[in-house]
Amino acid sequence: MAGVYIIGIIVMLVSFYVSWRLKSKFNEYSQIALANGLSGAEIAQKMLNENNIYDVRVLSVEGMLTDHYNPQDKTVNLSADVYYGRSVAAAAVASHECGHAVQHATAYGPLKFRSAMVPFLTISSQYMQWVILGGILLINTTILPLAIGVALFAVTTIFSFVTLPVEFDASKRALAWIQNRGVVNQREYGFAKDALRWAAMTYVVAAIGSLATLLYYVSILMGGRRSD
Repeated sequence: MAGVYIIGIIVMLVSFYVSWRLKSKFNEYSQIALANGLSGAEIAQKMLNENNIYDVRVLSVEGMLTDHYNPQDKTVNLSADVYYGRSVAAAAVASHECGHAVQHATAYGPLKFRSAMVPFLTISSQYMQWVILGGILLINTTILPLAIGVALFAVTTIFSFVTLPVEFDASKRALAWIQNRGVVNQREYGFAKDALRWAAMTYVVAAIGSLATLLYYVSILMGGRRSD
């Protein structure tokens, strides 16, 4: 169990670093204006149109780094800095989120699987931590509640790992499009690629962190089984 603790601490420290690095990179590349002068919203709409996607809306939402694609209502949601921004960061983020829209339009397998998991996770997340807590408290009496909680958390971990190919593929589509369509020049492309690489790292760390937490709960469960 000591090894699980150490892994958890390492993952937490790496998570803080990656989060800080991402914000730092976003701020840095937000200061680099695009040579073509396009805004994030204009880039997003252009990418959608050129992929023959006309039923997806591009919206502005509050917050920083709150950008996301919603497959339920088919909206590309961009934070104000991205929606109105005319920077390398805005181009990278806007095209990445549209990459998800392209995945949706082309029935990309991992995205379909990930979307199918969302309803279950939405419900289970409301009770999962309570089930795990109750299971830990009752472990000397019965391991069933904790076993259920661990199973629910395992699905969350699977979701985290399924998210990885979805995010990497969206970035790949985005980078290919902004390069092939001349949205960015060679220098700007390098910056955009770097920004998306750090964004992807947050998902990698989250997946590893979820796995480490799962192993911790499993170690408690196995300890409870041995004491029966």
